[in-house]
Amino acid sequence: MLDLATRRWRAALFVFMLTAGVGMASWVARTPAVRDALGVSTGGMGVVLFGLSTGSMAGVLLSGPLVRRYGGRAVLWGGAAVVTTGLAVTAGGAEWSLAGGVFAGLALFGSGLGLAEVAVNIEGAAVERRLGRPVLPVLHGCSSLGTVLGALLGLALTAARFPVGAHLLAVAVLTAAATVWAVRSVPAGTGREAAPEAAGPKDRLAALRVWRDGRLVLIGIIVLVMAFTEGAANDWLPLLMVDGHGVSATAGSLTYTVFALAMTAGRFTGGPFLERFGRAAVVRASAVLAAAGVAVVVFSPSPLAAGAAVVLWGLGASLGFPVSISAAGDDPHGAAARVSAVATAGYLAFLVGPPSLGFLADHVGLRPTMGVVLGLLVVAALLAPALRPRGPRAAPAGVPPQPGTAPQRADDGAGRP
Repeated sequence: MLDLATRRWRAALFVFMLTAGVGMASWVARTPAVRDALGVSTGGMGVVLFGLSTGSMAGVLLSGPLVRRYGGRAVLWGGAAVVTTGLAVTAGGAEWSLAGGVFAGLALFGSGLGLAEVAVNIEGAAVERRLGRPVLPVLHGCSSLGTVLGALLGLALTAARFPVGAHLLAVAVLTAAATVWAVRSVPAGTGREAAPEAAGPKDRLAALRVWRDGRLVLIGIIVLVMAFTEGAANDWLPLLMVDGHGVSATAGSLTYTVFALAMTAGRFTGGPFLERFGRAAVVRASAVLAAAGVAVVVFSPSPLAAGAAVVLWGLGASLGFPVSISAAGDDPHGAAARVSAVATAGYLAFLVGPPSLGFLADHVGLRPTMGVVLGLLVVAALLAPALRPRGPRAAPAGVPPQPGTAPQRADDGAGRP
């Protein structure tokens, strides 16, 4: 039976990811209002948005080493504090029409999210190892659900002409309250290395040495592809429908909403499939499903068919990232370093990869450019067997086993002995 402490730990991570999704979507939904408040051009707004990207990448790169030194809970506290501060600074910058203030706020917001994202994946992998069944898909589903809720709230407040500064400040207060409750339920020390030199140069070399494991390299490639597939939709799907299929801007936004809902549904319903068929089969099927959706969007002359196909794109992209993180955490020795390495690779692919598609689209058009995503999904489908576990599942470092339980036997990654 699942003990109370583990239930609270799992629920805390779910609440944390839900709140993070609401925060991000609240900002995205109000970007037109912020641009109007600042009175900047589209190019000027691009410079302001650069703060979010640089902050996110810095946070992601710092998170793994900080978790190994201080543990996941401490990094979650820090990330939550920085996220809350960033939202408050962004709200003030928008309220007083200060582009520099919004840039600084977004840089803080992004760095806090980056710190927390890797840490929460390390915590999620630890919970999953303790339970012996999938947790990470639902964890990421909570983030997707938060994105949908935040977007709907943002649309409603935009229609009501609610001040953007007050909106973002209210989200900051909500974030602070929710994360204070959540992080208190996370046990201290998960992912922290016991060696005294953990924070020194040897630790940094150890973080790179995990990539000498051939299986982890293949898992890293899979997570790169699946994060790239999700990020390509986030960055380009509305514009792809508007420019590539001639639909209205409203229809383009609606198409993205359908994609986000499909992602959410896939993550919340993926657990039973993982338990029955195992990781490798599910991720292979997911990659094929996403490839089918992308192919219809790229090659179909019908906007209606393309719009319907984003459901396949979203469902197919939903499980690859969390399942790859789960596979990276199989090895009880150095699990935090392995999860950190794969999560960092995935988030960097999510942040940096999709914008690069714009350079190719300038030459061949946006629809043909999405053929890159299609080709990469074929690679992910072929590499899916790397997600099969290779040894017994055991409690990770820093996470004591539940009292009265025997060590778990090796399984097929699906929760079956």
